[in-house]
Amino acid sequence: MPKRRAIVVAFAALSLVGFYRFARAPHASPGRALTPAVGVSSKEIRGIVKPGETMSDIFKRYGLSIQELFSLREASAEVHRLKEIAAGQPYSIRVDSDNNVVSLTYQIDDEAMLRITRESPGFHAERVEIPYETKIGELGGTIENNLYEALGNAADSSQLAYALADIFSWDIDFATDLRKGDTFKVVVEEEWLGGRFRRYGTILAAEFTNGGTTYRAFRFRGAKGRVGYFDEQGRSLARSFLKAPLSYRRISSGFSYNRVHPILKIRRPHLGIDYVAPRGTPVSALGDGVVRFAAYKGPNGNLVIIRHPKGYTTYYGHLSRIRKGIRRGARVAQGDVIGYVGATGMATGPHLDFRIQKGRRFINPLRLDVPRGEAIPARLRADYERIRRERGRELAAIMLAPSAPGTAPAAHAVASAR
Repeated sequence: MPKRRAIVVAFAALSLVGFYRFARAPHASPGRALTPAVGVSSKEIRGIVKPGETMSDIFKRYGLSIQELFSLREASAEVHRLKEIAAGQPYSIRVDSDNNVVSLTYQIDDEAMLRITRESPGFHAERVEIPYETKIGELGGTIENNLYEALGNAADSSQLAYALADIFSWDIDFATDLRKGDTFKVVVEEEWLGGRFRRYGTILAAEFTNGGTTYRAFRFRGAKGRVGYFDEQGRSLARSFLKAPLSYRRISSGFSYNRVHPILKIRRPHLGIDYVAPRGTPVSALGDGVVRFAAYKGPNGNLVIIRHPKGYTTYYGHLSRIRKGIRRGARVAQGDVIGYVGATGMATGPHLDFRIQKGRRFINPLRLDVPRGEAIPARLRADYERIRRERGRELAAIMLAPSAPGTAPAAHAVASAR
C-alpha cells in the first residue's frame, strides 16, 4: 500500500492544496486565464492538459515566450521533463504584467508536483510532495461472487482487494476458497486532498470470515523493527513462501508420478502444479532468493528458476515473457513479479507450470508446510495487546451490509480523522 507521504512546509502545502482544489473542481474550465485582482501585477493561467497537447501548445495559446519555455525545460530537466506532460493533469502558470513567466506548477502524478520559480538569473525547479491528509476508514461487506466485486471495480478498490488478499493468503485461497456469504471488515488508512477522498493507504486491521471460520490480522512493528500482520495470539501471518505464485482460475493438473501428458499422450511424471490463468497474469517469486536461470528452455518455454534459503528451488515455466531485470544472479524478494503467464514451449494453453524442489527431490506445492515468521516477542507483547484491543473494537463496530456485485461499501463515508 502507499507509504505515508511527507508533509511539506505549511505555506507550500496550503498553496498546493488550493491549486489542486481548483484544478479538480467540477466547475474548473481548462485553459481559463484568471483576471488579476486590483493592485496585483500578475495573473494566473490554470487548466488541464488536453489529449495530445504539449507545453509548447499551451505557451503559444496564451502568447507566452517560447524562449522562456526553453529555459524552463532546461531548469526542470533533472526533476521532470516538461516534454513529458500527460492529458488530464492540472497545471498553473503565473505571469507578470509583461507576460513573463513568474512560476509554473504541473502535477506529475498522485504523488508529487513539479514547481518551477523564477530566480535570477534563470529558473529553479523542484519536486514537491503532495500533502495528503490521512484519515482512518472502516468498511465491511459480504461476498456475492468474489472480493474484487464486493469492494467495487474502481482502481483504488482493486488495490485494497489485492492488499487484503495478500494478508490472508496463507489461510485463504482467494481464487478457490471463497463462498457466497463470506464477510470481511477492514480498518484502513485513507488519503484525502482538498476535502476529497483520493485513495486507500495501509491496512491497519482486517477480519475475514470464510466458510464459517473467522481470521483476524493486526498490523504491528514486531521483532527487529519489521512491520507485519499478526493474529490474535501474536503469531505472524507471514511465511517464508507465498501460498501460490499468482492469482489463478483453477488447477488443470496436479502433482503426479503417473500423468498422461496432454500433448505426447504418454504417461510420465508431472512433478509440479499447472495453474490456469489468463495470458499476461503476473507471476511472483514464491519467496526471497537468487535467480539461477531465466531464459527459453525447450519444452518449458520461457523458464525462471530461483534458489531459496534452506535448500529450496522453485521453477516457473511456459511464461509469455520474463520481466526485465530478471536474469541469472539477480536477487528477488517474496512477491516480486518475475514474469507473466503464457503458453511458450510445449503447452496446450496459457498456464503456469510451477514446481518446488527441496534438495534433489521435487515436492507437492499443495502439501508444502512452511513455518510462520517470528511471533511478537515478550518485551513487545503489552504494546501489541493494546493495539490489538483498540483495533479489535473498531472491527467489531463495523456494520455489515450485503454487497451487490460491482457496488463498493461506503468506506470513506465513515472515515474519521485520527
